[in-house]
Amino acid sequence: MKIALVTGAGRGIGREIARQLAERGITVLAGVRDESHAPEGTRPLLLDVTDEAAVANAAKVVGEEFGRLDVLVNNAAICGDLGTPPAEVTAEHMRTTYEVGVFGVVAVTHAMLPLLRASGEARVVNMTTRLASLALTSARDGVNAEWAMLAYNSAKSALNAITVLYANELDGSGILVNAVDPGHCATDLTGHTGTRTAARGAAVAVRMATLDAGGPTGTFSSEEGPLPW
Repeated sequence: MKIALVTGAGRGIGREIARQLAERGITVLAGVRDESHAPEGTRPLLLDVTDEAAVANAAKVVGEEFGRLDVLVNNAAICGDLGTPPAEVTAEHMRTTYEVGVFGVVAVTHAMLPLLRASGEARVVNMTTRLASLALTSARDGVNAEWAMLAYNSAKSALNAITVLYANELDGSGILVNAVDPGHCATDLTGHTGTRTAARGAAVAVRMATLDAGGPTGTFSSEEGPLPW
């Protein structure tokens, strides 16, 4: 049976990813800061991605019980500058957002990498957004213009770069690393302004988390297909 870890699994898209993976018969460790928030059918794993000790302990727990990790979904993120014009975003906004969505991803991936290698055919999915696309943002009146969030968007751009670098480093190891955009979903993160359900947003992540051997790596895609970097 496959073993999966989903960070930020207590609510929103992360909760749906965890639930849908569990429905596929995968043992899902729901990374949560409160065990009562883990979705039904999953196993809670206390994990604050900004806490180095908590990350190290989570890796120890997974290693001691399972000896490997087959799927890692880096979903935990915050958006500290929703509705704030870029010129008004402070360095503190940036630090807070990056601590979870960038440094937290590296902390968790680094800690879990020996367990991912032990799997032989592991999958890493990084939850990003089309708002991270420099190509789309460069079109000033394009699809990204309405959501010009300096901290959140740039953190996801950094996450895209991290995805490519990990994918290149791990190419040939059996570990596939991809970034996915769930679309504009109605969750706490978006202030429930999205037009998609969290369940629909989770589907593309679940698909990439369960790729067959020889599947793509180092890609950035949505439900509709590839997105420009």
